[in-house]
Amino acid sequence: MKERAELLAPAGSFEKLKTALNFGADAVYLGGKSFSLRSFSENFTEEELAKAVAYAHERGKKVYVTVNIFAKNADFAALSETLLFLQEIGADAVLVTDPGVFSLAKKVAPRLKLHISTQANTTNQYAAKFWQEQGAERVVLARELSLAEIAQIHAYCPSLQLEAFVHGAMCISYSGRCLLSNYLAGRDSNRGACVQACRWKYTVRAQREEGAQGSELEMQEDVRGTYLLNSKDLNMLPYLDEMARAGVCSFKIEGRMKSAYYLATVVNAYRRAMDGTLGITEAQEELKKVAHRAFTTAYALGENAETVNYADSQESGTREYVADVLEGGERPLIQMRNRFKAGDEIEILSPSDSFNRRFEVREMEDESGRAVSDAKLVMQKLRIVCPYPLKKGDILRKIL
Repeated sequence: MKERAELLAPAGSFEKLKTALNFGADAVYLGGKSFSLRSFSENFTEEELAKAVAYAHERGKKVYVTVNIFAKNADFAALSETLLFLQEIGADAVLVTDPGVFSLAKKVAPRLKLHISTQANTTNQYAAKFWQEQGAERVVLARELSLAEIAQIHAYCPSLQLEAFVHGAMCISYSGRCLLSNYLAGRDSNRGACVQACRWKYTVRAQREEGAQGSELEMQEDVRGTYLLNSKDLNMLPYLDEMARAGVCSFKIEGRMKSAYYLATVVNAYRRAMDGTLGITEAQEELKKVAHRAFTTAYALGENAETVNYADSQESGTREYVADVLEGGERPLIQMRNRFKAGDEIEILSPSDSFNRRFEVREMEDESGRAVSDAKLVMQKLRIVCPYPLKKGDILRKIL
């Protein structure tokens, strides 16, 4: 790519922030305990937010904080305090959706940079220009746009930063503006409490004349199944150069609710593809090593009628996450996350040259020095023998 684009990763917790930065993210986006559209992720206390910003800045990375709910009148007193606090701790930007929140931020925290959330549904050059004229540094584009439309927006607003999603879960509704969760579960998706009702398995019935015997007739599903509203996962990895040429300066990965293992795998694949140290085909195979839905490019290449994943909610990955590396050295210290045993073939997930190296588990011992042949105790710490160098933060995965 002509210029280095930013790789932006989600951070649902402090440990996930560390994982994202360790595996190559240039920046992370995260939420506090309030005003974020992912209220059921672990999120960050004020103390953790300050710590997260300092941790990232020490490593030359950035932190963007989501304040992207659709706010109500009662929210604004606390919002003022939150925005001022984020300015004081040096957050690199806040993501907002609501024009009222945007206006408030300009007044109470004028040094705080403002990014327009994808929830604002920016789908055209005039909306993008409007936000730029109001003082926005960046717009996170709606996922319904094609690369051609993104290029037009960039040509019309060449100095406006454009951020776009490249990977992760898609929403069946228009850039997340959905009331399905509210209707079926009483949880407001536009205030961070989405129950993801679109991922449920549905059955459809037809009713004959009212009161007739056997009035409900179950409709038989075809081979595609019953996940009628379940969108495929976005995967733009083969088109990163085209996205950069269209004017996208920040490649955004979805997933503040995803596991640290998922995050490490996906960030690592995109980092290596962007740096040219892993080919596209190999990077695509990496993305299949974690649970995912069928992939789609959504509307990036034009109209697309095949964005729904009818067959199932998601499919398992080709690897199983079995351990975290806590210490390197001659006999690395690991912590078991899923069961494995002597004789299993293990693959290393690492930002180092040990990436994708494989070895057979031969020797393990617990912290008291007793030999272990079957790592079946949850979160047990073990010393192992590995022919390749491991370091803290690496992950071990079993080949299935």
